[in-house]
Amino acid sequence: MNDKWIIAGYGLFLFLGGFFGWKAGSKVSLIMGAVSGLLVFVGLYLTTINPRLGFIVLTGIGGSLSLVFLKRLIDTAKFMPGGMLLIISAAFFVYCLMRVLKQ
Repeated sequence: MNDKWIIAGYGLFLFLGGFFGWKAGSKVSLIMGAVSGLLVFVGLYLTTINPRLGFIVLTGIGGSLSLVFLKRLIDTAKFMPGGMLLIISAAFFVYCLMRVLKQ
């Protein structure tokens, strides 16, 4: 049950991040936040059908987003929002990877 809350929370966090980026004037943030959030919810759905496959997909999403946010942090040299999103995405990546290895 905790898995579902963590995954849904991360997906909502991505949606909200895109929304707040849009409020700050970035259409790209809105689009990427919506797409990323949607992919996380697809992964959540997959965990109900095939948990291993779902967590493999979520591990890929978390890892990919970690790389994107690392690049953003390096390019801007500002902690917000890239650094914060990097920490959260990396933690999500590790969490999902541990779930894949556990199964």
